Formats: sequence, structure tokens, C-alpha cells
Amino acid sequence: MNETPFENKNNSDDELLTEYSFDYQKAKPNRFASRSEVQSLRFVVLDEDVAQVFTTPEAVNKVLRALIESMPYPPARSPIT
Repeated sequence: MNETPFENKNNSDDELLTEYSFDYQKAKPNRFASRSEVQSLRFVVLDEDVAQVFTTPEAVNKVLRALIESMPYPPARSPIT
């Protein structure tokens, strides 16, 4: 097997352009990204006074779970046909 040696070229053609034209209509999703991780993330912006009390995601989740358990369950909905 013949291997060609790597040529180290130092020319101006190897520079980054200041602007690139990208066709977003031809873009494809990243097949290496895990969709399940992305879909399970939810971001909520807390007001400053609330953020001072609940400083960690765990604290927020604990209070919200307690609130959910104390709420009456809504009546079951019939499936959409």
C-alpha cells in the first residue's frame, strides 16, 4: 500500500473566511446527538425573588412535586378518535 506523506501547506487559501453562506434547507439533523436527552430538558426562568428561595433545580422539583401531589386529579379525558 502506498501512502502519500502529509504535505504541510502554508498558504493564504487555508484561512477562514469572514463570512460563510450556509443553505439551511439542505441541513440534516445531527445523527450523533441523543434526542431523548434533548427532549427531556425543560428550562423555566424564575423571577428573582423565587430564585433567591429556590437556589437549586432539586429544590424547585421537590416543591413542585409536593404541590402536584396536593392537587386534585383532573377528570380523565376521553381519547381523541
